[in-house]
Amino acid sequence: MHIAILFAALTAASTAVGGFVALRTRDRLHLILGLAAGLMLGLVGFDLIPTVYSSDHTQIGHVPVVALMMVGGFLALHLIERASAPHEPQHSDYEDGHVHTLDGGIATGVAMVGHVFLDGVGIGAAFRVSSTLGVAVFIALLVHAFNDGLNTVAFLVRSSRWTSRSKRLLAVDFLSRISGAAVGSYWIVSTTFISLYLALFAGFVTYIATSHILPEAHAKHPSRWTLVMTVLGVVVMWGVVAGGA
Repeated sequence: MHIAILFAALTAASTAVGGFVALRTRDRLHLILGLAAGLMLGLVGFDLIPTVYSSDHTQIGHVPVVALMMVGGFLALHLIERASAPHEPQHSDYEDGHVHTLDGGIATGVAMVGHVFLDGVGIGAAFRVSSTLGVAVFIALLVHAFNDGLNTVAFLVRSSRWTSRSKRLLAVDFLSRISGAAVGSYWIVSTTFISLYLALFAGFVTYIATSHILPEAHAKHPSRWTLVMTVLGVVVMWGVVAGGA
């Protein structure tokens, strides 16, 4: 089994663990959210951006194409979220005025599957570049996947939508991540394509960390230790990148 597929399976397991925790406690685990945000920001700043800039120098209008892809990834995820709001649960700790609608319809399901599939592709594509980048992406997504499971299951429970059929979400999550990792690992693509996808992926990760995880981590809770965990996450990712250099 390709190591990227194994790591994608571990992120799926992390989602399941997050869901289990949501069923056992009301604690929002803000320290873990802070850590996740730090890991993801460190991943983008210390590994993804340097990698894509060094591997592709194409420009459009005097702007690097990889920069355009990163901004495009950020905006694309934002627009998709505005249309389906799949990522933030309705029971969020935000103020009452900061609540999105979640209709549980086809758009939300497709967005969820697409999101975790792209996570898997990101792991596979990262390992195509280097083991260091692959491990860095895996570590960041492992913690983020835990947060996904925590949020999704907690929302279903508190909105009285958690049923035995809902457990199929975990199977869908697993298959989507594995499929994505297989595509990223075995699909014969050029180095340029991998660089452009990783730039797009960097935009996705930046959006999730700054628009969801950090605000949720600091909502209605003391921010000091959450901030410490965020900084710790950045330092840990720095160590991962430095150790693999």
